[in-house]
This record gives sequence, C-alpha cells and structure tokens, in this order.
Amino acid sequence: MADVANLESAFERITVQDENEDQQVVAAKTATSYHKSKGSLSTTVSITGLAASATAANRMKMPSQKLAVMNATKASAKVVVPSQSRPAENAAHGHRRTLTESVLYSQPSSAKQWHLGMFEIGKPLGKGKFGHVYLAKERVTGFVCALKVLHKDELVSGKVEKLVRREIEIQSHLAHPNILRLFGHFHDQKRVFLILEFAGKGELYKHLRREQRFPEWKASQYIAQMVAALKYLHKKHVMHRDIKPENILVGIHGEIKISDFGWSVHAPNNRRKTMCGTLDYLPPEMIVGQGTYSEKIDLWSLGVLTYEFLCGEAPFEDTQTMTHRRIARGDYKVPSYVSAEAKDLIQRLLVLDPEKRISLVEIEQHPWILKHCKAGSGGRERAPATKVRSSEERQS
Repeated sequence: MADVANLESAFERITVQDENEDQQVVAAKTATSYHKSKGSLSTTVSITGLAASATAANRMKMPSQKLAVMNATKASAKVVVPSQSRPAENAAHGHRRTLTESVLYSQPSSAKQWHLGMFEIGKPLGKGKFGHVYLAKERVTGFVCALKVLHKDELVSGKVEKLVRREIEIQSHLAHPNILRLFGHFHDQKRVFLILEFAGKGELYKHLRREQRFPEWKASQYIAQMVAALKYLHKKHVMHRDIKPENILVGIHGEIKISDFGWSVHAPNNRRKTMCGTLDYLPPEMIVGQGTYSEKIDLWSLGVLTYEFLCGEAPFEDTQTMTHRRIARGDYKVPSYVSAEAKDLIQRLLVLDPEKRISLVEIEQHPWILKHCKAGSGGRERAPATKVRSSEERQS
C-alpha cells in the first residue's frame, strides 16, 4: 500500500523533466507470447499502448531498460481541456460528432479538477496490459474523448509507474494534428485516468492487417504525415523511440496520429544511451551498441515503417537472433512490386550510418512524396492524378 500511496503522490506532482538527470534500471516487462500471422517471431504485449486491442499483435519489446527517475516538483494536478468551440477543427482532429446522439460543445476556459463522475462512459475501445480505454463524454459540455484507465497496483507490480508518468509529462505538452492529444489526467485511490483525443477509425495496425499492404498513394500520404509529426517532435527535442503501426491511430478523416509515448524521451542534447523499443524496428546503432544515439533513430524506424506499409511485414523480420544480425548488416531486400521511387526512399532511410540518413526536410521533397501528396498539405491530401498524354497528343 505504501507503493500505491507514493504513486498517488507522484501523480499529484507531475512536471516535465529531462531524462538525462538520473537513471535506474526498471525490471523486465511481463511477457505474453504468441506468433504473428506472418513470421515466427514470438512477441510480447505492449505495456503503454494507448488503445491496444486484446486481439492485435504487438511486437517484441526490449526488456530491462534504463529509465529516468522523474524527480517531481510541486505542481497542480488540475488540467485544462482546450476550447472545442470550432466543430470543423474538432472533426479534423478525429472527434466524432455523435455519442448517444450528442455533439461537441465549447469547453470551459478555466482549470478544473477532474473526477470520474464528470464523464459518461461509453463502449470499450481497446485493452492494454494495465488497463482499458473507453469512449467517453464529459457530461456538462458533451466533449467526446477516449478515457484510458490504468490500475495503480498493476503499475506498481509491473514497475512501470515511471514509464506512465513520463508518458503523461511528454504527451500532455504536445499539440500537433498527427499526434494524439493528451488533454489531461486525474486519479482516485486505485486508478489513473488519462483524457485522450478520440481517434475515430482506430488502430492503423488493424487497417494494415486487413488490407495486407497499403497502395503506394496511401503509404506515401501516411509517411508524409509521420514526417510532419516527427519534425514537430524533434524540434521539441523529443525522440519517440517506438514507431510502428501498433502505435499509430487513425482519425475520423483518415489522418494518422502517433500515440504511445511510453518509450519517448525529452533529450535537449539529442543524445541518449537507453536500448529500448521494438525488435523489428530497432536501429543498428542500438543493436551494435555504439554508445549514444540521436533522434536519427526515428528516421531508421520510419524506413522500416515505409517498408511494412508497402510489403505487409517488417524488412528484418526473422528469429530474434537473426533479426539482430540482419539489422546490424542492413540485410533486407525490397520486393520487385515496390516502385523505384519508394525503393529509393527506403534505401535512403535504412542506412547503417545514422549521419548519412535522409533528413525529414529532404523526405518532404522526395519524388515519391511529391508524386502522391498535394504540395503544402502535410500528406493529408492526395496529389491530383497526372494525365498521361496519348501518342497523337504528343505529336500534335
């Protein structure tokens, strides 16, 4: 009970801190194994997935990670939900207009102390290792959101309370159309509640499994949106460190939203040492233990993501030992059905030397992105189809 009491106290004093201050080793995550439909890699359930389904496949997380000790200072636990006075903007950010025949109303501008009685709880949206996510509506304003419910005793026994606190600290300070918003949090004696943006079309991983692989125009739009989100994160000196389809949600208009910031870190010097993330997406600088690494680890993961969008599986997927070896050597092959432009982008991202990887700015100007994404749309609009002229037209 003392641990739970300490956890309650910690959540009351949340503040943003740099992970570089101090570190300690957190025990390995409890694993639940299964096999993916494509490949034989045994995997474990994600700890901090914001809307991880009980049936969705989650890849292997790296155990025994070094995590920061967040030395919380006194700060109010009160939160403010941003104004929802513009319905059109709300729709663009993935909020449904209906929940038991309700619409979105303006939010109060002053801070308030949240509690569970202020919400009407709807259907379950997903289940994670330490709790559930539900569709919810704030009773007074009708504000529709997702409510993630975590059980304190399970956080303590799983030794992941610091992971959750860091997730809250980082995500609550992020505001971007391609990043899932964390509007606020509160707690009672046994549970922690996160007030999250509702992404109406669910998990991108499920969309990918259903379609098997995405057409190039759709994959290109998704990657362009990922680039926009990563530019925002890196400008704020935040490394995500666990990019993969399972950690991306889809808004009501089909826009993607990065979620699950449990492995993210705020590193102003842009250098870290912690080995963490998901095996299929680990960069070679983590695998071979080169010491510190930079935000360019997210570029490698973006290359793996591009490959998986187009091919339906990760490029280095194999047994655990072979995956390590293949990543370290950069051993993969792009199928012949992938276009030359897409293949070029993948090859320029999956570069062993992180300093030689294509930059986010260069990706925005890459031919594959320009071919499928309308200029200036951040990947949210498809480029108009180019008319192919007939031989008679070309001769005239």
